[in-house]
Formats: sequence, C-alpha cells, structure tokens
Amino acid sequence: MKKEYRNPWAWIPTLYFAEGIPYVVAMTVAVIMFKRLGISNTDIALYTSWLYLPWVIKPLWSPVVDLFRTKRWWIVIMQLIIGAGLGGVALAIPLPGFFKVTLIFLWLLAFSSATHDISADGFYMLGLNEHQQAYFVGIRSTFYRIAMITGQGLLIILAGYFETATGLPPLEVKVAANPSQTLQLNLPESNAIPATSANATCFVAFPSHAGVSTQNIPVRQMDSLRKVVINHNLQYGFTGRTGAAHATGTPEERSLWSDLVSDPLKRFLQRHFTKEETPLSGEQLTGNVTAVAVRLNSKPEEGKEMILNIKFKDGDNSLKLLEGERLAFNSTNWQMPAYLLFQVDPKLQTASEASFSGISGNIHLAWSLTFFLLAALFVLFSFYHKLILPFPASDQKVLKSDDKMMAAFFKSFTSFFRRKEIWVILSFLLFYRFGEAQLIKMASPFMLDSRQLGGLGLTTGEVGLIYGTIGILALTLGGILGGLAASRKGFRYWLWWMVLAINLPHLAYVYLAYAQPTSYFIISLCAAIEQFSYGFGFTAYMLYMIYISEGENKTAHFAIATGFMALSMMIPGMFSGWLQEIIGYKYFFVWVMLCMIPGVIPVLFLNVKPEFGKKVKN
Repeated sequence: MKKEYRNPWAWIPTLYFAEGIPYVVAMTVAVIMFKRLGISNTDIALYTSWLYLPWVIKPLWSPVVDLFRTKRWWIVIMQLIIGAGLGGVALAIPLPGFFKVTLIFLWLLAFSSATHDISADGFYMLGLNEHQQAYFVGIRSTFYRIAMITGQGLLIILAGYFETATGLPPLEVKVAANPSQTLQLNLPESNAIPATSANATCFVAFPSHAGVSTQNIPVRQMDSLRKVVINHNLQYGFTGRTGAAHATGTPEERSLWSDLVSDPLKRFLQRHFTKEETPLSGEQLTGNVTAVAVRLNSKPEEGKEMILNIKFKDGDNSLKLLEGERLAFNSTNWQMPAYLLFQVDPKLQTASEASFSGISGNIHLAWSLTFFLLAALFVLFSFYHKLILPFPASDQKVLKSDDKMMAAFFKSFTSFFRRKEIWVILSFLLFYRFGEAQLIKMASPFMLDSRQLGGLGLTTGEVGLIYGTIGILALTLGGILGGLAASRKGFRYWLWWMVLAINLPHLAYVYLAYAQPTSYFIISLCAAIEQFSYGFGFTAYMLYMIYISEGENKTAHFAIATGFMALSMMIPGMFSGWLQEIIGYKYFFVWVMLCMIPGVIPVLFLNVKPEFGKKVKN
C-alpha cells in the first residue's frame, strides 16, 4: 500500500531547487558558456532568447499535464528528461559543430523544465493542506533562490575552476618600462624562442621579461608594428572570427531578411551611431610598444585546439596588452610564434612594471564536466523524488470524458483578452522591462569581453561571483524591500519609484562601459546597485500581474500574464547581441537607458485601486 503522507521538509526544498536549476541554466549559464566557447554576441542573444519560448507558451499546454497521468509522474519523468538534456549538452560541447547540437539539447531542457514547473506548482497545492501551503511558501521561494545562486554563482565558479585546472601551466610574462631602455621596434625572431627541456606540453614566451622604453614614438611606427602583429596572428590562425559559422564549420547563409532588412539597418546604425575615432597624424606621438613571441613546445593532438587567454595580473595599469588577448594553437600552427603586443601609457615617465598571466584551460572539457555533474544531479533528483514524494489522493489524471474542463480553459483564456484595458495591460507587460531584457543578455558577455572590445576582461569565476552571489543577494534584498514598501503604503504610492528604480540604475553600466574600471570592488558595486534596484522595481510588475488576475479565473489569467512576462524578455533579448556588436558596448548601454521611454508610457494609463497591496489591519 502506498504511503500518502511524507514530511514536506523531505521534498519541498529539493523540488524547488530542481525547478530553479534548469531555468537558470537555459537563461544565464548557457550565455556565459557560449561566450567562453567563442560564439558571437549576436548568436548568443538570438538563440538563447528563443529558449524563453517554452515559458511563453506554457499556459497553452498546462491542461495536458492534467489530462495525462499524475503530476507526481510528470515531475519524476521531467527530471529524468532534464538530466538527459544536460547530459546531451555535455556530450555535444567537444564536437566540431557543438553550437547547433547543444542548442537542440537546451531546447529539450527548456521544454522539460517548463513542464516540470507546471507539475511541481500543481503538486505543491495537492500535496499540502492550506496551512502547510502558507507555511512553506517562503521555504519554496528560498530554495528557488538558492538554485539561482547555485546556477549563476557556484556553477560558473566551478566551470572557471575547471577551465584553469584542465589547462597547461600558466604562462607568465613581465613587462618593464624604463626611461633608459633602448628603443626597439621589431618582432622577436621565431628561432630565438628558447627550447624547453620539460617533458610536459607548455607555452614558451620570448622574452619572458620584456623591456620597453617610456620614450614616446610616432603613431605611424606603432601602427606599422601593430598591423604586422595582427596580420601575422590572423594568417596563421592564432586569432580569427567567432560565431555560429565558426562553431559549426559552415559558412554563413544569406537570406532575404539579411539583404533587405538586417544589413541595411546595420549600415545605417554603423553610419550614425558607431563612434568614429579622430585619426591621429602619423607624426603625432603615442606610447611605446614591445612585442613578445609565444608558441607551444610540442605538437597538440590532431583536431585539438588549445586556447591561451592573456590577462593583466598585477603591477602598473599604465602597461597594457594591445594585441593577442586570446590565441588559438593547433597541430598546424604550433611551431610558429604568435605575437603579443604591449603598450606604455604615453604619460608614463618613470620606471614601472606589470605582470601578465596566460591561462590555457581546456574550455570545452571544463564545461562538459560541469554539465555532466548537473546531469548526474538530476538523475539523482528523479530517483529521489520517485521514492520520497507523497501520493495525494487528489493527484489523478482528468478523465477523457471531462470536456468541460477544456471548455472552461478556453473560456478563461479568451476572457483575459476581452478586458476593457487590454492594450494598456499588454503594453505594460511587454515594455516595462524593455531595457532590462536587453541589458541582462549582454551583461555577462560585457564582463567577459576583452578591454580592446569594450568589455571588462573578467574571468569566468569572477563573473560567477558577481552575478551568482553578490548580484543574487542584492536582487533578493531589493525584492524583499519592494514587497515591504508596497505592503505599507500600497502599490499606487510606490509605482513611479519602482519605475525609476528598474530603469535609472542602468546608468551604472553606462559608467562601466565608458570608464572600464579595473577595480573589482567598483565593478561588483555597480552590478549590485543595478540588481538591487531591479529587484525593487520588479515588485511593481509582479503586483500588477496579481492585480489584473483577480476575479473568477485568477489562476488562468495569472498563467497568461506569466507567458507575456517571458515574452517581454524573449523578444528584446533576441536582437540585443546583434545591436551591441554593431554599435559597441558604450552606445548599447546608452540605448538601454533610452528604452525606459516605451516602458514609462503605459504606466501613465494604469488604473489601480489606491488600497491595492496595502496590508489589511485587523
């Protein structure tokens, strides 16, 4: 005989932790993974935004969960399929055409996760009585948040650790600037790179201690050497184009959309919004440069690519890496040197030095290991919940003859769109987060991109710490404060404060893009401010969804509203990467600021009862 009761503490924490992980993997972890694997921002934003679709249309197939089998059955099976999807991603990452294959498995993951959400939320109401539902509502939210922290923080940090641990020994390069240093504008000879007696494969640099004069040089000389370095690294395949075409090994396909819409719009934006640098005269002076050669000491396996990421480690920021931040070595180019080019700040007049570190982790292997661990976790979840979930008597499939249920569903669905203020409602749901939807897609790539590309040049682990711990805690605190504020003076009182809170802090990213600070504290603080304000401002969105859902069909209407909530993130996110790559990070974050305008307009027409949201006094 089946035991119908189980202690809720035995299954609610794990159930809602399992509900949060696949969502954060599809929405956030996939973005960072594809960025580290060399996919372009355009492709990342477009294809990962499509992963929102299962949550957009979730209300349409929620009756299927009721019609076929029990919600307990759906939970166990969906967790098993989620595990299979994660395992498929892990197996696909090392493949030559990994981008398309991983997207297929991520789609499987997303649809399974959305179905799991439906069954888990329904089971929560069936498996607990009213008192228990009220008691555990905070517990389930807490463990969902813990899943967010795990996905955006611990998983990213773990992948960053694997990236470092699976690579070759770090390459150390020191650059010393000195007024007495002899002027030398040439490349190190390839035969001058010293041989190494080490048996293990490693990277070798020459000179490992590079000297450079603080005496400024004409721009034409610097440009000449820089072009030689760029062309050499391109010619031998050390650097090159990234994107879906690169990841799949197939050329980009042309289409009517590209010819008639995308390319003309791209040319227009580049012509009017891409910053044109004032060309310097060839005889004007700029900071001196020095070159360092790098190559492998032994041939890598056929078909295996070893990526070397060069980053500033410590010392004086007046010495910067100008070219060669990311270099790819393989069995065809390993004997040739790749070149790094360093430049001195033209204002530096005293002796100074800086250290740069080259990390060469196996990025594909690192992310495969991360997803294998996730897959194993969900297989365990599936078996655990099969044993531990209770068997509520009310958890039964709906009989086929019950056509009234489907009729009621369609009636409640159409009644939502027959509301008097439907256009105001839809405009608010779709545009309130118009700027945030674009920023959230590009925030992680911005943190990871090199400073030459306008980014902040952080490591995978650093980004995981910022968004997965500091950011999530700030977001949660902002949400809690927003709820407390609304309960004291009502939704109407705080509405405009929340509108400003969700939009104005985007200025923090405008500052980061223009200033490109190197202080990890300042970067973390800016991200925390933006996330805290988003948490506070998002309270208005959630309260409005509750407000418009009140009435006879509350559950169905709220489900429809959540579909539009997902759609509001999906559509802006799709074009955000394409736009950013055209106009750059600086103009992109200015554009995000301007996107508050369509979000503010519907607020002018909202009609909400003044007392809504206030705590009722007994």
